[in-house]
Amino acid sequence: MKSRDQISDSFRVKTGNKLRAGGGILLLACVALAPIVLSQALAAPVSTHDQPKPSAYAGDVACAQCHRKQAVTYAFTPHARDSAPASAGHILGSFLPGRDLLHTSDHNLVIKMTSSPDGFYQNAVNLSDPQNHLSERFDIAIGSGRHGQSYLYWNDDQLYELPASYWAPDHSWIISPGFPDGQVHFDRPVEPRCLECHTSYFSWIAPDPNRFAKTGIVYGINCERCHGPGADHVARERAATSRQGPRLAPADLAIVNPAHLSRARQLDLCSLCHAGAVDSRLPPLTFQVGDHLEDYLAIQPAAPGDAVDVHGNQVGALELSKCFNSSNMTCSTCHDVHERPASAESYSRRCLTCHQMQTCGKYPVLGQAIRTKCVSCHMPLGESDKIVSNTGGHTLRMLARSHQIAIYPTVSARIERSLAEK
Repeated sequence: MKSRDQISDSFRVKTGNKLRAGGGILLLACVALAPIVLSQALAAPVSTHDQPKPSAYAGDVACAQCHRKQAVTYAFTPHARDSAPASAGHILGSFLPGRDLLHTSDHNLVIKMTSSPDGFYQNAVNLSDPQNHLSERFDIAIGSGRHGQSYLYWNDDQLYELPASYWAPDHSWIISPGFPDGQVHFDRPVEPRCLECHTSYFSWIAPDPNRFAKTGIVYGINCERCHGPGADHVARERAATSRQGPRLAPADLAIVNPAHLSRARQLDLCSLCHAGAVDSRLPPLTFQVGDHLEDYLAIQPAAPGDAVDVHGNQVGALELSKCFNSSNMTCSTCHDVHERPASAESYSRRCLTCHQMQTCGKYPVLGQAIRTKCVSCHMPLGESDKIVSNTGGHTLRMLARSHQIAIYPTVSARIERSLAEK
């Protein structure tokens, strides 16, 4: 195999000791991965608290000793499975013959997936010169697989994105969203904001944008990302249990229950990763549950009609909704983060806790048939503008659900026709 410095121009990769930064965004499943440039503002403000030390965390195993039910169900959620070491059990794309090859719009250029005793690899191959190829290992899998999955590799202590991603709708390999078709780039750096939303703990080696400590990464979104570091909480609970005294008062628990936060702080917690493209004001992982998010991130407000996106401002879109502004609803009004996501139809029962089905304009025509169509009609699926792959001359767009609850006449008319035909 040729070295990176010997690869020909057919791969459109700048040679030399420093790789050129390419474009693109990473594909995610519950929540897809969008690399966001770290703001220049990092050099200005100083956080009121630093990134917690690893010793501040107890880990999910410790949490599960007292919270068994939540731990069992949470382990199967997209949040919990949002990243993992790239092992056979975590890479969702196929390595079987006939399904291990990704064709690009350049008929001489393919990406072949291979496995060997030391791991799994993506290999860019020039068919006109098979000896001329570039290979990098799958090191980290990003995404739970609901929509897809993207992959990262280490070059010393620098993280880069691999050019092929897994596409869930047809269980195939695609060009990683945002990457050019007909070219192969192994030079897309991974920013701290990517890991901040798809892992629970890492150490960034500032100021380089994609240098990280290779050890100590905690994969997935674990309990303590939403409840705060728990080592002190576990120690206090164990001490109270050992002396068989009264249970600790809430103020002494040294842990946060987000349900007890104000509405604004609950929304801040979700907005940390569901507010779309942002600029960081402070270093990654310094935001802690209960903080004011605006001190850490510069979030662009959502606008009516914005494209639906996992990487869009989902919380901002919700805040544009009449339902939101005429109630005290938060994200957790509909989403139980400890459980697997339910079907769109099942969420209608949440709507019917506030709304009467008979008041819907479609009820006189469709009657009880609309009982499970609230979300499909008022929070429809739409094509993403950000999670887009150009693969083999075709454009693929991820489908995401709008979080602006509204009346969509075209959608409701389509659903009405569909129900009338049954």
